[in-house]
Parts: sequence; structure tokens; C-alpha cells
Amino acid sequence: MLKIAYREEYTHPLPANHRFPMEKYHLLPEQLLYEGTIQESNLFLPGFLSEENIVGTHHIAYWEKLKTLSISRQEERRTGFPLSQALVDRERLINQGTIEAADFALQYKVAMNIAGGTHHAFTDRGEGFCLLNDIAIASNYLLANNKVNQILVVDLDVHQGNGTAEIFKYESRVFTFSMHGKSNYPMHKEQSDLDIALEDGCDDKTYLKILDQSLPRLIDEVQPDFIFFQSGVDVLATDKLGRLGMTIEGCKMRDKIVFDLCCRNQIPVMTSMGGGYSAKISHILEAHANTYRVAQEIFF
Repeated sequence: MLKIAYREEYTHPLPANHRFPMEKYHLLPEQLLYEGTIQESNLFLPGFLSEENIVGTHHIAYWEKLKTLSISRQEERRTGFPLSQALVDRERLINQGTIEAADFALQYKVAMNIAGGTHHAFTDRGEGFCLLNDIAIASNYLLANNKVNQILVVDLDVHQGNGTAEIFKYESRVFTFSMHGKSNYPMHKEQSDLDIALEDGCDDKTYLKILDQSLPRLIDEVQPDFIFFQSGVDVLATDKLGRLGMTIEGCKMRDKIVFDLCCRNQIPVMTSMGGGYSAKISHILEAHANTYRVAQEIFF
């Protein structure tokens, strides 16, 4: 069964001028239920992330500033939105959703989080709409509890997973792979274990060829027993922040390559949705919905 983390709190409202399309978080499960891709039984309500799991990844001093809403104005601007208790609570729910989905992936081979993919959060600070790094927190949770031995992070969001790269810079049990826009945010890139920087306008054919050549080799070399997949749909040509040239069908084929490899190699995969900033919400929803459709088709 495909298990999917979702809570209504994911749609916590932000100021009207905020660029992030929060409405996708409640429209996506509605669309998947309406079309019959999933049933209510596929959705689960994640709990509240513990402080123990937070400080297993993030510096205690940073967490104390978040918890007491005492980060500086400069630090707040770097995250991209005003800090509030509701926002911190939302981050804890999303991150716990990724942890619980990771456990479900161990059981069912695949699981998803309607939100997540907060890969710009560093050990000691937030950036780019990310306060706590769900992929890193869930990775450290799995390793600390001896649930897995080797993790591969497959970050296919259009923006480099800079926070994830920094967090695992000296952790050999987590291999970070980021395939992203060369000229896109962040301007200063961290060094992942493998970075593939794509030129502006990169089309489906070029993107899929690079991925199809790179990911099977990585799986052979890294020998992961768990994969975290960051499936941002900001790779679309219609994306306001993306700068690549992919179609919705190309994005779907990207997901198919990842899930096919995970299934054939019997590697559990947990998927976070990541970014998506197309002008039309229908483009965002269709591309995200395809990720769930492909997972159902391949695994079940």
C-alpha cells in the first residue's frame, strides 16, 4: 500500500505576497482522491517531530532560536518568510511526516510526503523556504536506529540541495546526489558527493539522458539500502523560478526512471515533493500527481 503523509496544517497560511504556492498542499490530495489514484486509507496523519530528532541533525543553538522565535531579522529574511509559532509547528509536522513515511517505505518499498524536501536548511540556519531539513533528519533517524546502513539522496529539484550537502559533508553513510540548474539559486553551491549542473533551457531529452546514465551507475557504486527522492517539479519550463525546459511528460519520465530503478533493485524509496512554482497551479498539480501515479503503477 502506498502510504502518504498529509495534514491540513501543511497549508498553514503565509502572507498573500509570498511566492510559494501553498494551495498545492491541499489540492494535491484532493485531486489524487478524486481521480482514484489513492484512497483515504493511503493517507496518514504524521505526529510531532521530537526535539531529540531535531538536534540529531541541527545545532542546539539554532533550534533554541527557532523554538523561542528569536532568530534575527537577517536570519528570518534568509528563510524567505516571517517566523511564527505556527510555522515552526508546521515544519515539525512535515519533518515527522518524512520520518514516518521512511518507516512505511521500509515496509512497503515506497512512501511519500505531500510536503517536505526542505533541502536548503543547514545544520545552523534556514534558507530558501526551509527551516528544518526533513531528508537529513529522517536519514539520521534511520541510521541512529540501525534501520539502514547506506543512504542515497537523489535530489532532482531544480535548486541544489545545499543544506543536505553541508549536513552530510563528513558522513560516508549518506551519499548526496544533486542534479540542478547551474545558474539557479543558490548562487553559492555547496559540494554534494555528486553534483550535476544543468544549463538553462535543458530539455527533456538532455535531462533524461543524463539521469539515465548517472543514476544506475550511482546505485551500483554506492550500494544503498535506502533512497530519499526529492521530486521537485520546478524543473518545468513553465516554472517561474526554474530556468530549465522540461515538459510535464518529461518530468513524469524522470520519476519513472527513479522508481523503476528502486523497484528493480529492491531499494526502499521515500519521496518528498519539493518545489514547484509554475504560474498555473494546474501545471504544478499535474506534475506532482504524476509522481503518485507512477509510484502506484510501478510498485503496486
